[in-house]
Amino acid sequence: MKRSRIVVALLIAAAIAAGAYLVARGPRDGGTQKTWLIGMSQANLIEPWRVTMNLEFREAAQARDDLRVIYTDAAQDTERQVKDVEMLMGYGIDLLVISPNDSEVLRPVLSEVYKKIPVIVLDRAVSGEDYTLFIGPDNDQIGYLAGERVLEMLGDTGGTVVEVLGTEDSPPVAARQEAFRRALEGHPEIILEDALPANWLQDQAQDRFKEYLVVHGKTADVVVAQNDAMAYGAWLAAESLRVDGIRFIGVDGLEGDGGGAELVRQGILDATIYCPTGGSQAVDYSLRILSGEVLKEKQVILEPVRIVA
Repeated sequence: MKRSRIVVALLIAAAIAAGAYLVARGPRDGGTQKTWLIGMSQANLIEPWRVTMNLEFREAAQARDDLRVIYTDAAQDTERQVKDVEMLMGYGIDLLVISPNDSEVLRPVLSEVYKKIPVIVLDRAVSGEDYTLFIGPDNDQIGYLAGERVLEMLGDTGGTVVEVLGTEDSPPVAARQEAFRRALEGHPEIILEDALPANWLQDQAQDRFKEYLVVHGKTADVVVAQNDAMAYGAWLAAESLRVDGIRFIGVDGLEGDGGGAELVRQGILDATIYCPTGGSQAVDYSLRILSGEVLKEKQVILEPVRIVA
């Protein structure tokens, strides 16, 4: 017994040293109730939306006595996430939940994992069929809702629009941008001036939009950013240069200080689109899968909701 406690302590210490942390719920073996061990591999904890995803996941997991979770943060480093997955497998997890930093690079890794245990993919889908379940937002609908809001704001007189994008070559970025532009088809009075990549980050959006305003000497009637953090960064850039008359649309719609819903209430954003994280749903589906349920669906697509001032 003493030796087993030492081993468990060493495993937890190793996890913490590697950037992982553990939520424990009862003994894994013994007793009348099976306790499952899940690995939760996050792409990064820089974006507020991903922080919220982890918080929602943790809250749902902590409500269960039959579940333990090891969390890892890849810090936007795909190679690190590969090592995170290998580490989690080494701990003998029963199921992997992952929000990939780069779904294509991680696809062969997840394919190998899927041969051994169930895999739930969050947010960024992987191609092929080598996963148990994908849970993610409807990025097509998010982009289209943003386009519809621009049409409402600019009306028949039209105007100019600047997009602020997440990571280049990311599937969610492409899906949102394509749907946004599709919503504007047939409206030549609305001019898309530019698309500025900012990697989902507020500071990069602030720098990119400030550069756009200063170097190009242009402004815009509306800025549409693919998350609220970037929308706020663009707003800060306009404020710092005292450029008035620009309206801002974001995506995520989180509550709390700095969240998109609060920014709309403050009048900083004209609108945001609430994008469910799937964190709590992932816990529910994990336990259903581990209990032996055979899911009818391969994908769970979460519907966005528009929030306007």
